[in-house]
Amino acid sequence: MIEEILKEAERKMGKAVDFLRDDLITIRTGRASPALVERLPVDYYGVPTPLNQLATISAPEPRLLVIRPWDESSLPAIEKAILKSELGLTPAREGKIIRLTIPRLTEERRRELVKVVRKRVEEGRVAVRNCRRDAIYELRKLQRDKQISEDDFYRAKDRVQELTDKFIEKMDEVGKAKEKEIMEV
Repeated sequence: MIEEILKEAERKMGKAVDFLRDDLITIRTGRASPALVERLPVDYYGVPTPLNQLATISAPEPRLLVIRPWDESSLPAIEKAILKSELGLTPAREGKIIRLTIPRLTEERRRELVKVVRKRVEEGRVAVRNCRRDAIYELRKLQRDKQISEDDFYRAKDRVQELTDKFIEKMDEVGKAKEKEIMEV
């Protein structure tokens, strides 16, 4: 029972780290990457739909993204979603495509992006701590029901804390790598 709880906590904490990695990909670093906008929610006929399900996104040049919607009528909705996003990009419609020019990042903008990264890393840490809280709650329930001894509870609780520390360290590494990438000129 204890092993199952620990495995489940480790799985959830691993998912939190993976989610953080995926989330940080969307923060631009001065290079054009389709990942910047592919998960951007577009209001498509009243349904929030990820941009990659509505269009082909390519990066023909280092500082340019080209978005080709499959349905021409979605162009205004895509433009609106890009403008409302926190990316700070202005779409330029050219016929049936949208061009996004990625400007060079100023020092001030880099620092703002680092703050966004730190905020998201902290949100990830909170998610890991919530997994720890849930695991400890399950262990405490087992102890109350006399299914495990008090010693087993405290040993398992220490193992949960070790897992938590390990995954928070991973999150910090992911965050520091992204900060370094952003601050590169």
